[in-house]
Amino acid sequence: MNDPILSLTDVRRSFGEVEVLHGISLELRAGEVHALIGENGAGKSTAMKILCGYLSATSGVVSFKGQAHPFKDANEAEAKGVVMIHQEFNLADMLSVEENIFLGRELRRGILLDKKAMQAKTRVLLDQLNCSAPATARIDTLSNSDKQMVEIAKALSRHAKVLVMDEPTAVLTKTETAVLFEQVEALRAEGAAILFTSHKLDEVRQIADRVTIMRDGDVVHQGPTADMSEDQMAEAMVGRDVSQLYPPKGSVPQDADVVLKVKNLTVPGYSTDISFDLHAGEILGVSGMIGSGRTETMEGLCGLRRATATQVQINGVDVRITAPKQALGYGLCYLTEDRKGRGLLLDKSMRENLTLQALDTFGSILIDRAAEEAALATATKDFDIRASHKDVKVGNMSGGNQQKLLVAKTMLSAPQIVIIDEPTRGIDIGTKQQIYEFIRGLANSGKSVIVISSEMQEIIGLTDRVIVMRAGRIAGMLSGHDIAEEPIVRLAMGMAAQTELKTKEPV
Repeated sequence: MNDPILSLTDVRRSFGEVEVLHGISLELRAGEVHALIGENGAGKSTAMKILCGYLSATSGVVSFKGQAHPFKDANEAEAKGVVMIHQEFNLADMLSVEENIFLGRELRRGILLDKKAMQAKTRVLLDQLNCSAPATARIDTLSNSDKQMVEIAKALSRHAKVLVMDEPTAVLTKTETAVLFEQVEALRAEGAAILFTSHKLDEVRQIADRVTIMRDGDVVHQGPTADMSEDQMAEAMVGRDVSQLYPPKGSVPQDADVVLKVKNLTVPGYSTDISFDLHAGEILGVSGMIGSGRTETMEGLCGLRRATATQVQINGVDVRITAPKQALGYGLCYLTEDRKGRGLLLDKSMRENLTLQALDTFGSILIDRAAEEAALATATKDFDIRASHKDVKVGNMSGGNQQKLLVAKTMLSAPQIVIIDEPTRGIDIGTKQQIYEFIRGLANSGKSVIVISSEMQEIIGLTDRVIVMRAGRIAGMLSGHDIAEEPIVRLAMGMAAQTELKTKEPV
């Protein structure tokens, strides 16, 4: 086995009095993909940032090409060919794609910027990734998946010798992920060392040669990926059996009350004539390809987008919703897929985030701080939210704990109907299991839930009925044993139904 290009040896890292890495060791070798996995908060991102010069180690050794050499900052690391793709986008929103890719390394023709050359090189990089985003497009106009492709293109442009990827596929479709993996294989063939982090264990099995598993700041396993099943990886990550990922489905009575009736909902530019019913105690899934209008339809229903409808009825009463506050007043609440951009205030504390949506219940003129603290203590316990201290800025919490805080914030308003968009994107399998149990618990208590998800197994394992959308319309509805991969895919892609495929038209 060749010598490591980049390694950590007995590395510890503390933030104040809290030690988050407890003497970990990790080696990256040329021509190898090394997976680093663990629960949110296990210390993976901290370890990666130490490798790439974004953080320093409290103690221990960082070695580069066999010599002790901790990078003084990320710029030095990149100059040595060590590049990191961040889980949170590290892009300048107001600049173009081309300007982001060449930021700080601009091509010049004399004293002037060579815009034509930079745009041409950007187009070549994006074409490698099958990304159609224009080189001149401003970053804040792009979808999350296109932003991720720009991050990847930026890394590829640096001709990395070591590429560290923190959750690069969290917002990518399967097709986009396959394109990324082709690039990973090419880099591996060229001799690059690659560190890959993902909560999608099937991806880890597919792409990685070796795997390091972390739990609570310690390395609990290292070895060839082929020696471990996905279930074994998951159990090592969380320290308990997670083979039963989804709780048992409930039984929604045929005569259960209709709590939400939607007729001919149209969100201009995104969806047309969407009609469905939602029953008390039901989990209704919304599936379909990226771009099918899933999210935009539900945002329109909740007043987050301009929409029209022949009828929207909640608990038998006709309503007209033009703003989220109105929806909340009717007991309807939307939990966004973008927890960092739209769901939480990352520079504020857990308390401030938790109570923001229900602030009027904590005082009309002066806020009852003691009541807020009590609500936070209850939420922290009920939703198993883990943080180093209660005043931590939410942006410094792990993705899984941010998601649990977002769920707690939503439920503090006591909604009767909850729409949850991508409930487990970018979180580990242990936290997924907790969130699935919570969602099923909501339904079992009589509340009604709509789950929008791009994860096929999540839709199949969690929901009681499924709406499948295609090109802004409902392609069909599935229930019972018909909730399976093939029928969903056929409806989502507009393929001819097989004779045994039974679909129900929306009511």
